[in-house]
Amino acid sequence: MFTGLVEGIGKIKGITRTRGDMELTIMPLFDMSDCRQGDSISVSGVCLTITHIKEGTIRMDVSGETIARSTIGELKKGDEVNLERALRLSDRLGGHLVSGHVDGVGRILKKESIQRSWLMGIEIDQSLSRYTIEKGSIAVDGISLTINRCQEGYFEVNIIPETARQTTILKRKVGDRVNIETDLIAKYVERFFLKKRLSEKEKASSGIDQEMLKRFGFGD
Repeated sequence: MFTGLVEGIGKIKGITRTRGDMELTIMPLFDMSDCRQGDSISVSGVCLTITHIKEGTIRMDVSGETIARSTIGELKKGDEVNLERALRLSDRLGGHLVSGHVDGVGRILKKESIQRSWLMGIEIDQSLSRYTIEKGSIAVDGISLTINRCQEGYFEVNIIPETARQTTILKRKVGDRVNIETDLIAKYVERFFLKKRLSEKEKASSGIDQEMLKRFGFGD
């Protein structure tokens, strides 16, 4: 689990592709000396596991499923990525809960400078729009951001100077693809109410109602 508060940037030092999977070697551009083999790392929003550490680099395996659902398969040697180590239970939750399981890929449609900040408009699959609300949270390339405005298949976010400094987001251009993870809580809320509605429909179709339960001695 992550917060979406990117710790720093890493540079891709090597990519090996094997039968639809790939192996990434990344050199963090900040201190990650406390990392251990088996640790989880968010790489531009994708949760990966460290398999090897050597000479200031970390190595991770990427499955074909992850490649298909994210932009990670588009990476090239020399590219930069956002890095965040997994959340400790004692840490402050400054962003929002981010699982590192990408929901889909968005495309940047707008990038405008507004005083010291930047406004970015991002196109997403319409199926993801039900999880976006104004002032709600969303992760873009692993960055926790607040939605300023949204509509079917589209949302806008503001990039403040600190976010721009700590991440790769302003290196993205109009037309570039980015990893999107919608709000985890919104998905659980939807699942809860969907199950509740289905349960009510099943009760109605079975002929069981409050009057029938009373006749058999259940209830007041």
